[in-house]
Amino acid sequence: MDRVVAIDWSGDQSASGQRRKIWAGVWTRSDKGKTMGGTVTLEGGRTRDEWTAWLIERSHETPCMVVGFDFIFSYPAWFLQEHNLKTAPALWKKVAEGQGEAWLHVDCKDDRFWGKPKKKPLEFCGVDNHRMLRRADIEVKIKSQIAEPAKAARVAGIAPKSPFQIGGSGSVGTGSLRGMPHLLTLREGGFSVWPFDPPVFPMAVEMYTRLMTGPVNKSSEAARTEYLKQKKYPGLSRSVLAAAKSSEDAFDALISCLVMTECRAEFPELPPENDPIYKLEGRTWQPGVGL
Repeated sequence: MDRVVAIDWSGDQSASGQRRKIWAGVWTRSDKGKTMGGTVTLEGGRTRDEWTAWLIERSHETPCMVVGFDFIFSYPAWFLQEHNLKTAPALWKKVAEGQGEAWLHVDCKDDRFWGKPKKKPLEFCGVDNHRMLRRADIEVKIKSQIAEPAKAARVAGIAPKSPFQIGGSGSVGTGSLRGMPHLLTLREGGFSVWPFDPPVFPMAVEMYTRLMTGPVNKSSEAARTEYLKQKKYPGLSRSVLAAAKSSEDAFDALISCLVMTECRAEFPELPPENDPIYKLEGRTWQPGVGL
């Protein structure tokens, strides 16, 4: 593996917001590197379009690379079937052609897209709460469904978010709908998108920053600083540590990159996906997934 990139994504509509909120942790293999055989940088200041172009350019330099995005790559299978979409890339195309912004619009008639000011629909409440989630969300984000204690502890106190939630604290739907068109562009630029494509490099995967960091009050600079002290990752520059301490987004990007880099030997071993639900809905990468 020559390069690992972890991007803390944002669905912000403005260019200035994207440049402020989107951060990437980047590990690049180097004989002189002091961090797991490479160098680590933190980068920001780009829009979604600029990040996508940057990734494609970097893949020409180092084709053996993987990028993790902190947004959801698809929707529950029943939703795709409702729209006669047989594959996730077909959903991305529909989203890119304007349906994504239509679902995000304040006047959207489909009440299943909710969040401030719209309340969660009854369809997703009570015993039907799971309907708004994909199988992957249930398996890796709901503590009671996670068999391994160490993995369950990483999501303690965190409520799983649905791609249908497009407003309010922690909503992931906006970033996901505004991220899916970029998966198409990356695919056209030579990336495989796992698990929808056979896993070949360069490769894009979905990740969840909370699974990377584990329990930490990420909104607290003091907590971020203490976390970085305890982890004691070797070779990180002062500028990288300073950025991660001062910004929650940069912190998420850095830790996600370091965890992915620690597990970089797993990416060439990811199997082709044969499960029809995962092929439609996608999977969230985490250490050991699919192996």
